[in-house]
Amino acid sequence: MGISYSTAKWLAPTSFAVDFVAQQYGLLSSPNMLDVHNNNLSFWSPQPYFIGGFFFPQQLLQLAWLYRIWKADPNKPNERNDLDQMVDYVPYYALGNFCIASKFISHSHFQAGVDDLVAKLAPMNTNSNTSILTHAVAKTFAGIGVLDLLHNGSIAFFKDVPATMTVKVLTGLGFGLASASSDWIFGGCMVYDLVALAAGQSGSWRTLLSAYAVASAGIVTAKNIARPPYNRQGSGYKPTATEDIQDQV
Repeated sequence: MGISYSTAKWLAPTSFAVDFVAQQYGLLSSPNMLDVHNNNLSFWSPQPYFIGGFFFPQQLLQLAWLYRIWKADPNKPNERNDLDQMVDYVPYYALGNFCIASKFISHSHFQAGVDDLVAKLAPMNTNSNTSILTHAVAKTFAGIGVLDLLHNGSIAFFKDVPATMTVKVLTGLGFGLASASSDWIFGGCMVYDLVALAAGQSGSWRTLLSAYAVASAGIVTAKNIARPPYNRQGSGYKPTATEDIQDQV
């Protein structure tokens, strides 16, 4: 899915603009997205304001990243590696934006933002703000995509259904494994997703999700302290377990 720098320079901001306009349509139309959310609930439905609370700062990250794309100079050798990393990620970024936009416009429940998680990113260069921004945008995009995918999947097949024991076990195992294989960025998103889910549920299921959030935070912290993801002796970032798997595929 390789593209040129000139294509990436226009594709990325265009997809962001389409997504932004579609979001405004979804928020201002009637019924709006909040109405649709409140009428379609299930055991993986988050508190809707947590989604908005995540999207706002995440879009600021996107704007900073888009600015970097426009300001990058492909003729400067010291910027070339970071620019290549951004360009490689743009097709996945654009795909995620267009899929989210289609959801807002149609009020359907389809989210492929989690596709950003499988985008093959080069190791993070902690000496480069551009590389850090690229990883932050990609992994937070994937993080909110996980939450949206869970919500949309549950209401598509289990609308108004309470959490069963199977759901509770799978939720704990899924988030536990994701937390254990995540760096600080994606791991933080997993904790946030669990908090959002807990806030959107009630009773014993809310209590269990809250406990999962605390456990997830502990796993992410312990994993990244025991095996620091940052390589201070080199110029890069040690891949997470997820990235290791991607490199082998």
